[in-house]
Amino acid sequence: MAMQDPINIVRLSPDSDHVATVASWTYAEWGHLHPNSTAESYRDAFRRECGDGGVPSVFVAMHGNKPVGTAALLAEDMDSRRELTPWLASVFVLPEWRGQGIASTLIRRVEEEAVACGVDHFYLFTPDQQALYRRLGWQDHEELSYRGEEVTIMRRRLEA
Repeated sequence: MAMQDPINIVRLSPDSDHVATVASWTYAEWGHLHPNSTAESYRDAFRRECGDGGVPSVFVAMHGNKPVGTAALLAEDMDSRRELTPWLASVFVLPEWRGQGIASTLIRRVEEEAVACGVDHFYLFTPDQQALYRRLGWQDHEELSYRGEEVTIMRRRLEA
């Protein structure tokens, strides 16, 4: 499939028209890990994560004016491991856009942001994407059950 427009990675601002769309994707994907939140309270929390640099930041892969993927740099993503910070979080690409390297590009952008604000290592957790992250230089840190889901916490050391 030939793409007319390249994919651009942009920082999502709290007042962006795309906040509701992107928050709805991540709520659909991971809302079950936030049992006390509603779609609305989740969206409000998501908007607060749309910082203007460093932690927190949310990035969106745009195809023209259409968001097709997202990833975030957050201070905290797992309340049972508050000592681990910061986190690569909410890596998501729309199903019809998968397999084109968009997730990897988003992850690299979050890594650049982390390095730029002085982070030398950060974390993520995933139930099923360990192979993708290992390919990108992440290492297994811990396996645990988080809110009923078996997940792997992974860690990446960053070089400035």
